[in-house]
Amino acid sequence: MTDARMAELAVMRRVKDRIDREYAQPLDVDALARGVHMSSGHLSRQFKAAYGEAPYSYLMTRRIERAMALLRIGDLSVTDVCFAVGFQSLGTFSTRFTELVGMPPSAYKDEEAGATFGIPACVAKQVTKPVRSRPVGKPGESVRNEEAPAAVAHLA
Repeated sequence: MTDARMAELAVMRRVKDRIDREYAQPLDVDALARGVHMSSGHLSRQFKAAYGEAPYSYLMTRRIERAMALLRIGDLSVTDVCFAVGFQSLGTFSTRFTELVGMPPSAYKDEEAGATFGIPACVAKQVTKPVRSRPVGKPGESVRNEEAPAAVAHLA
């Protein structure tokens, strides 16, 4: 691997780390690109080449993962969770959540509250991770992580 490619991957890692760290802040691809002195188009192409998804999709996935964790705890309302993870609109949050998880946030909260109680956080994070669908089917169609119940069942 060339030095230039290694440097580019290091920049993409910084962008990914920033998304992971600042997911609840108002972030968009333009702001991320300015932070690393790139055009938004170039950043999007490079990020997708490095991580398999566009920076915006990665940001949405991070926000939904955090929302799932907060909803499982059950202390906050769906509206509070929406704003806590960086969404500006409850409608957008509900739409994105349903696309990635396969059910609305209110249903998830009702069904999954306490579902990971007693499970190590590292395991809970893996088995509850939203899965962006990439199979042959409708573009943008999403599915829930159906492997999660089986992964958790063997721990009981």
